[in-house]
Amino acid sequence: MASLHPALIQKLTERAGRHAELTEQLADPAVAGDAKRFTQLLRERGSLEQSKELFDRVQGLIQRRAEASELLASGDPEMAELAEEELADAEREESELDEEVKSALIRDAEDDRTKVIFEMRAGTGGDEATLFVADLWRMYMRYFENHHWKVEMLSESESEVGGYKDLSFAVEGEGTWSLLRFESGVHRVQRVPSTETKGRVHTSAATVAVLPEAEEADVEIHDNDLRIDTMRSSGPGGQSVNKTSSAVRITHLPTDTVVVCQDEKSQHKNKAKAMRILRSRLYEAERDRIHAERSAARRSLVGTGDRSGKVRTYNWPQNRVTDHRLEGSDQKNFSLEQIIAGRLDGLIEQLNLLERENRLKDL
Repeated sequence: MASLHPALIQKLTERAGRHAELTEQLADPAVAGDAKRFTQLLRERGSLEQSKELFDRVQGLIQRRAEASELLASGDPEMAELAEEELADAEREESELDEEVKSALIRDAEDDRTKVIFEMRAGTGGDEATLFVADLWRMYMRYFENHHWKVEMLSESESEVGGYKDLSFAVEGEGTWSLLRFESGVHRVQRVPSTETKGRVHTSAATVAVLPEAEEADVEIHDNDLRIDTMRSSGPGGQSVNKTSSAVRITHLPTDTVVVCQDEKSQHKNKAKAMRILRSRLYEAERDRIHAERSAARRSLVGTGDRSGKVRTYNWPQNRVTDHRLEGSDQKNFSLEQIIAGRLDGLIEQLNLLERENRLKDL
């Protein structure tokens, strides 16, 4: 093969081999009887389907080139002309395959997930930070509506000034994880708060975490690893305060991960929502651990979900949004008016291109 690098063919061969191995395992009655394992293997094989198809095409192309080369070497003038045409066609197909193979090899199995859990929390800035969380929530809702995604509120805690101390919600739809994973991190806002009497610009922050929603097959949680406490819901007061102990706090003892849900009047529903959040947090923690073990370079990718780093600044006075992961690129600044209106596609496209470049370097 002239266009495809041997290292790419080797990676493709390994994936095709794994696909065949999984196909054999899935045909085993013992595996089929284990719902959790069967689901995991089926998902893994699905993520390798494109690589398997490309491997078959590469093998077919290698065979065609070999046959055309034999004809060319036969000395028959008529066959030589046909062989040259075949080799020219193969050369063109190789160029197309090169790009397809690279795209397939840099894909992560997680990229196809269609369900995510969004967690947002007010950071430094007091009341202004809670108002910023509310602004971000409205921004994302407009973006979700543009993509026709389904949104389900899981938990919310309002502030006295009409913002949010924190809130969690689930988003479902085609492309949710591959697009929303870039939102994880610290979002800063620079503006004059409504409570500021002297017109001074303040800086506040909110933390966003986007987690792929884990299925039961993804994470095994033992009942004896959980401490479940019930309590009365707390809220802004009035009739909305629940008089029964329907709020649920779940603590995962091995990791000391705590989730509280109190929005539903039913204790059972609150527990179910809390378990969804807990399962996704534990799954994300395991993913982070695996990424860190594989390569330090992986942590530099824009989509790894590091929630400790500053990712974006929303500057109201200058009507500008700056994504700090795009430093050094041609476009790192965007219209605040457009972004707050939920028009995030251009920004996310730039982040996707950056991640693609980094993944290609990591091949």
